[in-house]
Amino acid sequence: MSLFDLSGRIALVTGSSRGIGYALARGLADAGATIVLNGVSQSRLAQARAQLREEFGDTRVHAYAFDVTDAERVDDSVARIESEVGPIEILVNNAALQHRQPLLDVTVEDWKRVIDTDLTSAFLVGRAVARFQIGRGSGKIVNVCSVQSDLARPTIAPYTTAKGGLRNLTRAMTAEWAASGLQINGLAPGYIHTGVTQALVDDAQFDSWLRGRAPAGRWGTPDDLVGPAVWLASDASRYVNGQVIFVDGGMTAVV
Repeated sequence: MSLFDLSGRIALVTGSSRGIGYALARGLADAGATIVLNGVSQSRLAQARAQLREEFGDTRVHAYAFDVTDAERVDDSVARIESEVGPIEILVNNAALQHRQPLLDVTVEDWKRVIDTDLTSAFLVGRAVARFQIGRGSGKIVNVCSVQSDLARPTIAPYTTAKGGLRNLTRAMTAEWAASGLQINGLAPGYIHTGVTQALVDDAQFDSWLRGRAPAGRWGTPDDLVGPAVWLASDASRYVNGQVIFVDGGMTAVV
């Protein structure tokens, strides 16, 4: 099991004050990593840090509030983490938002907001972290994609477009950085039961469709993503590069 041990490694997880990001940060900490939480809400971030510090101790849980779509803030914050906490050996680009509206009605402002948060932020944070990792000759970047990286549904066009772009950004990062010792991969959740998807869970028609569509016959949970994330962040995946691992109950495997 030493291949999966993350002890002594520092992991930055964006958008980790709640939901999937929080679960991934907790899972990496459980595997031994020192984690750096990120978000824009100071209060939510402080609450998440306090909860995880109760479990893993003050020295292994840190939090930095910054906007992942602001290039200057990203560069400054990554440099601060490297100086104040230590080398970021693992990056999980998880920050994302959803906007549900028919494509003909989506405003340019809302389109850009989703693209900036779900795609451009991974470029900005990934680039900032990779500059340090390349200098050290090693590093792990996990981009949280989605089943919507390969599939589409009505009313979520900006999200589908961003997640499809994130899949190929993962490949582009691999093409340029793998020779420097980095492994960059994507983790693609299916429909996961979180606060963000609660309205869909409560929608009887959608819930019935989801259970019938996914071979597993159920919603995923944030904890279902932890094992694959730890694998991608660990030495166990050191020759895995440019791949997108779907954790979707089999949804993308069947017609």
